[in-house]
Amino acid sequence: MRGAEGAEGWIEEGKARFAIANAFYRSSSQIGRDLAVLAAAIYRQHHGQLRVIDAMTGCGVRPLRYHLESGADWIWANEGNPELRALLQENLRQGMAPESYGITHQDANQLFFRCAQQQDYYDLIDIDNFGSPTPFINSALWAIKFGGLLYLTSTDGRTTGGHALEKSVQMYGACARRHPAVYEQGLRLLMGYAAQQAAARGWCIQPVFSIFNGSIHRAMVRVVPQSWQDEDYGFLAYCYGCGQFRTAGWRQLGQLSCEVCGTAPVVSGPMWLGPLHDMEYVGQMAKLANKWQWPQRIQQLLAVMMAEATMPPYYYPLAEIGRRGQMDIPARDRLIAGIRERPVADSHYRATRTHLDAQAIKTDAPLAVCLEVAKSL
Repeated sequence: MRGAEGAEGWIEEGKARFAIANAFYRSSSQIGRDLAVLAAAIYRQHHGQLRVIDAMTGCGVRPLRYHLESGADWIWANEGNPELRALLQENLRQGMAPESYGITHQDANQLFFRCAQQQDYYDLIDIDNFGSPTPFINSALWAIKFGGLLYLTSTDGRTTGGHALEKSVQMYGACARRHPAVYEQGLRLLMGYAAQQAAARGWCIQPVFSIFNGSIHRAMVRVVPQSWQDEDYGFLAYCYGCGQFRTAGWRQLGQLSCEVCGTAPVVSGPMWLGPLHDMEYVGQMAKLANKWQWPQRIQQLLAVMMAEATMPPYYYPLAEIGRRGQMDIPARDRLIAGIRERPVADSHYRATRTHLDAQAIKTDAPLAVCLEVAKSL
């Protein structure tokens, strides 16, 4: 299961065996490929087939894994650099029959429009780009099958993290501001742009899963011919005065103030405000990972993803809680347990870990409650 270098420079990841040579390969991104393999396998179980476009295939590790582990019937491996053709041919023939794949060297947008012209629609399109995927999302929608999976990548954490406001407007049609939950903001800007582009065609997206691995944001969404869900797309406001987050729809713009201290907040968005993950789908992925006897760390990650799936669209780093409370940083799990014990109305507050930051919590409790609980521990 774990990626490892074998004899004579061959790399092993999952069931794939391949060489890298001059192609790009990031071993730290394996977790994103692991989750995609699980999601693709579940899709094939449900639909009886799996045809994949890997739009920027690099060394070919993804086609190999989609075929060998997810059971993909046919894979279009596209790589913009034609100098990698010999490497790709050598790698793919290691685990795939010639009739199960094709190799091209086109611009990804040209490839997607070619599919649309031929009415050749795909079950899964994987776009593993550098920077932002926004130049490719609209054209990819022309090649995706209804109900199909679109897997997106963003490596530009500087822009989504609020360090390049003008660029965030240019790339995402959204303002990305700095605040303590910018890792999640990167995922939500990515999904929000996909949602807007789908809506322009009368469709909508549904999340399958999304992940931040410390440097790269990846989000897999399902494209469906349904109407726009207004409540899933909006703005995230952060108060620098007291540290409280809140969400807002576009109708509330110009009327926003912090619900706690009344200060005017900074506003990011528009972005995706709905669930980060599909709990049922991720649950099926967890069962399959267990059946395949994958490492326990995968099971633990999927469990955290299910817990955070429907939590509010932000998180609180423990360091932020410690700073605002002028106290030592509280133990994460004790803080979560304490918040869950606090009653609200006829229920209790929710709180959980988040995969986005090991030293942070997601909760629907106001920050003031988090500070009270932390001080009482």
